[in-house]
Amino acid sequence: MSGIVGIHYLDGRPVDRENLTKMVDILAHRGPDGADTWVDGCVGLGHRMLWTTPESLFEKLPYCNQRGDLVITADARIDNRDELIAALQINNRPADKIADSELILAAYEKWGEDCPEHLLGDFAFAIWDERRQILFCARDHFGVKPFYYYSSNNTFVFGSEIKAILCLPQIPRCLNEARIADFLYPVMENKSITSYKDIFRLPPGHSLIVSKQNSIRLHSYWSLEIGEELRLNSDEEYAEAFRDIFTQAVRCRVRSAFPVSSHLSGGLDSSAVSCVARDILREQGSHLHTFSNIFDDVPECDERSYIYPVLKQGGFIPHYVSADKLGPLSEWQHFFQYIDEAFIGPSHFLLWGLNRATQQAGMRISLDGFDGDTTVSHGSAYFAELARQGNWTTFIEEGKAVSKHFDTSLSAIFREYGISYLEELAKHGKWLDFAKVVHQISQHFQVFPKKLFVSHGLKPLLPESLLQFHKWLRGEKSQFRNTSLINSNFAQKNHLNRRIQAEKIPASVREDQWLSLTCALFTHTLELVDQSSAAFSIESRHPFMDKRLIEFCLSVPPEQKLHQGWSRMIMRRAMNGILPQEIQWRGGKTSMSPNFRRGLLHLDRKILDEVVINNPTDIQEIVALESLHKSYREFISDKQMAEDHLMPVWKSVTLALWLRQTEIKP
Repeated sequence: MSGIVGIHYLDGRPVDRENLTKMVDILAHRGPDGADTWVDGCVGLGHRMLWTTPESLFEKLPYCNQRGDLVITADARIDNRDELIAALQINNRPADKIADSELILAAYEKWGEDCPEHLLGDFAFAIWDERRQILFCARDHFGVKPFYYYSSNNTFVFGSEIKAILCLPQIPRCLNEARIADFLYPVMENKSITSYKDIFRLPPGHSLIVSKQNSIRLHSYWSLEIGEELRLNSDEEYAEAFRDIFTQAVRCRVRSAFPVSSHLSGGLDSSAVSCVARDILREQGSHLHTFSNIFDDVPECDERSYIYPVLKQGGFIPHYVSADKLGPLSEWQHFFQYIDEAFIGPSHFLLWGLNRATQQAGMRISLDGFDGDTTVSHGSAYFAELARQGNWTTFIEEGKAVSKHFDTSLSAIFREYGISYLEELAKHGKWLDFAKVVHQISQHFQVFPKKLFVSHGLKPLLPESLLQFHKWLRGEKSQFRNTSLINSNFAQKNHLNRRIQAEKIPASVREDQWLSLTCALFTHTLELVDQSSAAFSIESRHPFMDKRLIEFCLSVPPEQKLHQGWSRMIMRRAMNGILPQEIQWRGGKTSMSPNFRRGLLHLDRKILDEVVINNPTDIQEIVALESLHKSYREFISDKQMAEDHLMPVWKSVTLALWLRQTEIKP
């Protein structure tokens, strides 16, 4: 993790080095090991350095090639170094003296705009090509490394964080209301927009060329494809293949000139990363530092009963953080000093505490199990696949098995995947298929065909207003809807209803997994994790975000993801002998909701009252205050249904605090 910035004036104006220095300085937290700038007329590049890999100790950025006609600034960790060194025929010095940025620049010299296709790892970089008079920029496959930019007719500015771009006085500070509306609903499907109207993010897997002739040209150099299903001969072969690729992913990410740490929660993902990393570091004669949240005051959230079995295996240096001492919003000013948008998640403060402890222990590299759920896939959409196939026998067998291992029930699975498929058929007018499925369901479940037809054939076709009126006549209370949180004028002005699409029921496990891996929320969450780590001069590394691992997991058949009631079966088998059995065969996860709710109500109540009750002016044009007040009353009550109102309150308050901190007006 480093920081990069740059300016290119397309009208030929010279770059003011003082402005470039301001951009570099505001990113000091991203790189405490040095800073530098390079300026040549209308182009300027800057860099903040954080030493992490052995090669970075010799790296100087911005870096010029020998001819002086190519210059690069980069935030990168390249994992296929040996392959690139051989292909580029760099044999004039040892490999450990070749910086990752040099490899990228040499790749550009050889392959030009196709160079990102040859890179494996996490990267964001910009190259000034003097011969062609273009600025070439690229971002890694999943957006682990951030890249934001502003563009006008005569100005292009980029940075690792939005705050660097806003250092320039000519950059407008206008709220992107469409982005805010999407956040509140949420839609969050646009990968390019940010909370600032004229500032964009470079989408993952994309490159960008800035030139006087064409201004800006975006290009998708890679996209995740579902592709052909991988067929191996046995469960053991799948497990072995997973273990090999996963170990490669972890090994690439423990490449370091400093001690390595990991976040250990006691879950399957973080435990797998920690145990594999521990084994690799043992080979190198070192230990893995682990950082874990503990909850003495909220014991139902504490996972030490799962953390300790991992630590007992040895090879770890454990550290603990008392995560129940601060509320989710207790440090909100500190949050928004580093985080550029309002979209902090409910567990963000837990990550914040772990990163602070990691920095205080002298660490600068942290592994985690970020979104192993999505990469490996629980395979729950297998039930939708079985429903489409009419394979209700397997549907019931797997459903009953799942209910034994996880906190769910066969009826809940049936409602989500069996009934959802039925309603989907009705909405698309496929009545012959509808009748066939009704007949199949009635044979396997104790339900009458007539009831299925009325409840899940006719009702989904009726207007929402008519359904609500019908409920009112029967004295039924309407459930809270997210759309009611948004001020109606604000929603209409931003065409929210037009952008909202009906939720699609994936046809298969692989389609469901692909949708999750390619959605915009996936990238936005990675950016939040990056900023949360950068605030403490830490580089977060995510083994589950390895391109090879994701492509492999997406290719395996559904029974490798859900089998005999166990989700992520391929990973559980692969971790045999590596994980303690109580972790390997752990069913669900510990909910952090009790600590989150307690923190808001007992530690941050004054902040909530001040924003929601006393001074909601920052959000009154965005949020429907009557709806917010209703949600708040329900949330602070002791009613069980109050949990449904938690997120509307959380989103409204965090949005108000961010607007207050940034002083942006709707």
